[in-house]
Amino acid sequence: MDSSEDALASSVVEVLLETTVEGNSAESRILDAGWEQYLEARLHLWVQPKHAELFQDQRDALYKIAAAALDAFLQSNVTGPPLPYNPANRLFPHGIAADVVKLRSARRRIIYDLSVDGEAVYHLIPNIELFCLAKTIFNFPTLFTPDTPLHMQWAKVTVNFWHQKLLNENVSCLQESIYQDLEHIERNICSKDNQSRASRLVQRATIHTHYGFDQKAREDLRQATSETGFVFKLTGRLGKRTKFQENDLSQLVVLAKSAAAANDQSVLSPQTQTNGPTTDSLGGTRETPKPEALDLNDDTLLEAIAFSKEDASASPRDEPDIPTSLASLDPSNQPTLQPLDSIILLAYASSITNMSPADGLTREETLPYAARVLQGSSTNWQIYTQALLVRSRIEGYKSRTVERGVLQLQALVDQVIVETTPLTSDNPSIEVTNDSGTSSFLPRPKPSEAASASERLQYIHQLGSPTRWELEAELASRWVSLGGLRTALEIYERLEMWAEVALCWAANDREDKAKKIIRRQLYRSATANGDPVKYEPSIQDEDTGTDTLTVERDTLPSDAPRLFCILGDLEGNPSMYDRAWDVSKDRYARAQRSLGKHHFNQGDLHKSEEAYVKSLKVNALNHSTWFSLGCIRLQLEDWPGAVDAFARAIQIDDTDAESWSNMAAALLQLPSEATVNGAKEDPPIRPFLDDEETDGIRRDLQKHIQSAFTALKRAAALKRDSHRIWSNLLNVAVRLTPPPYTDIIVAQTRLIELLSKSQGEECIDVEVMEGLVAHFIAVAPAGGGGAVGNGEGNGRKRGFENMLIELIDQRMMPLVTTSRRLYLLTARYHLHLQRPYAALQAYEKAWRVALNRFDVASQTTKGHWDDIVDATVELTDAYESLGERPKEGGTQGELVAKDWKFKSRSAARGALGRGRDLWEESPGWRTLQGKMDDLKRR
Repeated sequence: MDSSEDALASSVVEVLLETTVEGNSAESRILDAGWEQYLEARLHLWVQPKHAELFQDQRDALYKIAAAALDAFLQSNVTGPPLPYNPANRLFPHGIAADVVKLRSARRRIIYDLSVDGEAVYHLIPNIELFCLAKTIFNFPTLFTPDTPLHMQWAKVTVNFWHQKLLNENVSCLQESIYQDLEHIERNICSKDNQSRASRLVQRATIHTHYGFDQKAREDLRQATSETGFVFKLTGRLGKRTKFQENDLSQLVVLAKSAAAANDQSVLSPQTQTNGPTTDSLGGTRETPKPEALDLNDDTLLEAIAFSKEDASASPRDEPDIPTSLASLDPSNQPTLQPLDSIILLAYASSITNMSPADGLTREETLPYAARVLQGSSTNWQIYTQALLVRSRIEGYKSRTVERGVLQLQALVDQVIVETTPLTSDNPSIEVTNDSGTSSFLPRPKPSEAASASERLQYIHQLGSPTRWELEAELASRWVSLGGLRTALEIYERLEMWAEVALCWAANDREDKAKKIIRRQLYRSATANGDPVKYEPSIQDEDTGTDTLTVERDTLPSDAPRLFCILGDLEGNPSMYDRAWDVSKDRYARAQRSLGKHHFNQGDLHKSEEAYVKSLKVNALNHSTWFSLGCIRLQLEDWPGAVDAFARAIQIDDTDAESWSNMAAALLQLPSEATVNGAKEDPPIRPFLDDEETDGIRRDLQKHIQSAFTALKRAAALKRDSHRIWSNLLNVAVRLTPPPYTDIIVAQTRLIELLSKSQGEECIDVEVMEGLVAHFIAVAPAGGGGAVGNGEGNGRKRGFENMLIELIDQRMMPLVTTSRRLYLLTARYHLHLQRPYAALQAYEKAWRVALNRFDVASQTTKGHWDDIVDATVELTDAYESLGERPKEGGTQGELVAKDWKFKSRSAARGALGRGRDLWEESPGWRTLQGKMDDLKRR
């Protein structure tokens, strides 16, 4: 008898649950009110908090019972091996345990009671009464007093997190409860035992990762590594990846060593420690039990990276980022890791996948972590299983590894099915089945070939392994991605996941069939008499329509709110969302989200806002809902409401660049205090282009502009490739007083990097550049920084002047081709740096731009003619003032333009020739003629 069976067979359980009391009083109460309410009533009667010693004994006994029940539940649904007993016989009265109909009814009620906010748990969970017992005891408020032991508080967090994992989606009430408990016990997380503290930190990191708080998860993992003394590094080593590769190339690898291995140099490598027979307590030999890792068997790729022997045998590298204990490791023969250290690597891999886009680079970065755990041949069965699962997920996206990825996942599914299904025959090699109809033809492993239950459960809370039905559903999803629709449907139908079956058909343009499947779960024919026990699509109704399914079933499935929403999506019928909301008793947040999306698509923004607000009252921790509400309020011009919505979205996920950017847009529209009090607000302008400082309303506006600027800087840092965000940042920055000049330069530089290839000089904000050059002329010494423009002084300090010089010389000038204003500001910039030759070239280019825009045939407007006149006057004046100056960078005595008089007359003559037919009597013509006469006299 194992520990869980021993605890559940104790006399305390018999007294608490009245399993041995004759009569049917307990049975009737369970069937009428539900087993969860029955447990709570029994706990209220049994627990005596007023008697200190008795209460302490009762609390300890209940903790053992609940912990044993949770372990037994996870053993039967996640890890295996099969339970050697029937939990129903231990927990239910004999009248229920011996009656299949009553037992199914009791379990169905438990499934219903475990639903939270309309989110249902899987309706075919085996031995669900075990989880209900643990959940009820660990959440019984009377047991929690100021002196409640830390392990009891952690148990509450653990069982609530497993409850969250059983639900289809995250629910805010459970999340809030979990994080409130974590916050309460955070000050008590310290432990004299470093391993215990590290274990709790890793478990908390797993919770953070599940909810998407990856930064918090990584911080906990960093603390855990310091507690255990574990060191690891993702780096590169020379090696070959394919069979035909001739040259060694840098390959990603995780170098890792546990503290035990670092302190004990006699620790053996995996090849000598785990890949052979080990000695048992009787002196015999046996293989270390672990799941089977399938070979790749590819004609090109190697089974594992073949690292260069010369590279591995070289002296320790002078690499400052790599700890000295790792520098001399052979990447192909690293020491075995401690179990908790292996979990830390897998947790890092999960955080990378969670916070990064699902692309090839992310998978390449993640794979070495799983490979290191597999290479280390972890001695723990469940950790090795989890590593195989992580690797199979990564390999499912590569053409050369997708086959092994799917087959490995299938092997893990078969393993879990066999390991969690009780025997129904004396022959272990025949098909085994359970209540849900799952089956596997793999032979059941012998006891010597499988790990014990205690070993598998030792780190189950830190790993967060998926349940058996989640693993099968993942396999079905993988088959869908590979085009194996029939195989996926067979898995979903066997699991009775009718929502997934319908979505699978809908994704393959068979929405008619998807509607039939969903409607059969919710409705029956008007001629049908009663509800069947299982709502399965029948083969003979394959070609029948859904018109006959018009009467809602008397007993709806536990996931009815979700099914109604899916039906509403398929039929485009918003009344289904209302029905889902009603069925869940106004608790299913997705129903209002779907309704809000429907009203938004219909253009009814007020109803859409109302629906999203209702959804958030149920689940206030849904980031996408807050974001959608903020966007709607932007369109409604509810600026304070939009700011609040985006701020709440940022509180949930502060890495969402779009939320930061949209909040900035709303902040810019907030009215100033003067406006609220009735004063007229001036239109926003770019203050750093003005000569005089503004006050009054402008100063009042600065706090909103500053807040928007801060938000946009954060958005730009998170999403560096968004030119829209950088453009908004630039426009907001120039409205600040005083302007952040360096940030303006950074924004303009980034815009040029992003848009120069597609827009050319159009990506340059001329007004911004004119303001920057004006400030540069005002603050920078004349002639300073000339060497910078020539590419000299690489070690120079990065200040405003040098940043602007780099922007103009290296970024802007190569792009300018048709903008006269940009050429003119470049000329002023060169003049300030005492570059007369470069300035004169800029004036010449500005004159050519104006000349080329003039077309007599198109009856050019007077504005174009005036531009030619102004450009010609500017050019001739520049020739006169700069022509006889020494040329920068030229030989001694070389002038900028010694023939400047000839060039001036040529420019004036060319301009006059262009305007002779149309503008001969205009003021501009007379100006040019006078300039020409003056040049002739010289």
